[in-house]
Amino acid sequence: MNWTKSKVLVTGGASFIGSHLVEKLLSLGCAAVRVADDLSSGSLANLSSVRKDIEFLQGDLRRMDFAESATKGCQVVFHLAADHGGRGYISSHPANCAGNMALDNIVIDAASRNGVEQVTYASSACVYPTDIQDEPMLLKESMVSFEQRGGAFADEEYGWAKLMGELSLRAHHRQHGIKAASARISTAYGPRENESHAVIALIAKAHIRQSPFEIWGDGEQSRGFTFVDDVVSGLIAACEHVDNGEAVNVGSAEFYSINQLVELIFDAVGWRPRDGIRYLPNGPVGVKHRALDGEKSLRLMGWKPTVSIEDGIRRTVDWYTSSIDPGELAFLLGPRLIARGVA
Repeated sequence: MNWTKSKVLVTGGASFIGSHLVEKLLSLGCAAVRVADDLSSGSLANLSSVRKDIEFLQGDLRRMDFAESATKGCQVVFHLAADHGGRGYISSHPANCAGNMALDNIVIDAASRNGVEQVTYASSACVYPTDIQDEPMLLKESMVSFEQRGGAFADEEYGWAKLMGELSLRAHHRQHGIKAASARISTAYGPRENESHAVIALIAKAHIRQSPFEIWGDGEQSRGFTFVDDVVSGLIAACEHVDNGEAVNVGSAEFYSINQLVELIFDAVGWRPRDGIRYLPNGPVGVKHRALDGEKSLRLMGWKPTVSIEDGIRRTVDWYTSSIDPGELAFLLGPRLIARGVA
């Protein structure tokens, strides 16, 4: 991929992951970077360091005319725009999440008709069958199939919508020849993320010195937590090395339980709750265990995560605690746990 000759569109580019991706693309010397975002969860503040270097379009990508304008003249599209949030949000907003099916198809169709050469789609580990995630087992791309009966059993409406986005992208590759890749992202975290996601939610609770410290479920649910820098490098690697519509995992293969994660956060914050931990068994927790096998990504793209969870948590805690006033946060945290963005 010759980035210096590429005009690139990042949908959802004012978001947590999207803004980091925009910064990385500029550092690669892209000829031009355009961001399309409706700012329903993203923020122009996330792009403050690069605002003068990009073209920004605000609008709803579910509108065909806006999707047409956004994709026109671009060689590469990274499609990250979506209605989504953490587990609390996707469990309580199923209709919003299902609407991503329309959004994805409109963006992919507009890109194809405008002659975009390559689309990289930000998919999700939520596409994997939920009934195989009761035990710690690394999820391989082949565990989802569009060809076999019963080959899919995705995680809530959000997971099914992401899976249909992958299918739409493959269909446009087959029919129109557009180069395409789907990157299945797992439990991304890092600076600019919001409190609807587990890592930031737990850091926020430590920041306000919540005691007893509340954890949804029993804390033994585990994930392959993936730092945002690794997610960005994985998206770019998928764009550079995958063009046939296949899906590749972009996530950590290391299982860490919420209880283990909390201990890392306490260490990074330098604090522990005097009254211990209160487990909330009725809180939304999703599947019991989820982490991604990295063999295919390493073989096809030469990609694997490089940021340790200890380093990633430290960097995220440093960002969050230096950015957020704990006094104000104490009154706002409850609604933020199930919102898309800052509530």
